[in-house]
Amino acid sequence: MPVVSLSFPESMMKEMDELQSSLGFTGRSELVRASIRLLLQDVRENKSNSGEITAVVVVTHTEENEATVTRIKHKFDEIVRTHLHSKIGRNSCVELFLLEGGADRVTSMTREFQKEDAIKSVKLVTI
Repeated sequence: MPVVSLSFPESMMKEMDELQSSLGFTGRSELVRASIRLLLQDVRENKSNSGEITAVVVVTHTEENEATVTRIKHKFDEIVRTHLHSKIGRNSCVELFLLEGGADRVTSMTREFQKEDAIKSVKLVTI
């Protein structure tokens, strides 16, 4: 099996080590492989979306990163039907976006959120 060198921020390493322990992975490599498999599965599922779709995107982030969410939201205003913001915990927020539009635009918006280091998590659910 080829060896790949990866760099992660300290905060992410701490969370990865906690996940490795709590989920019973034998090492970081096993955890990273499982994560990549989930990403690949998610990409395959999203590729099957076509035409006009309705979807929900759930985004979590820290309070300081509100500007990032707003910037992306405005870039995709034409497909956002409803946007809900809620504070969870001391410094965390969750955003729910109800989207209607072309599958390519919905997927693009989801990817914009996923690319941002400031975003904790992103989940797309087509309905």
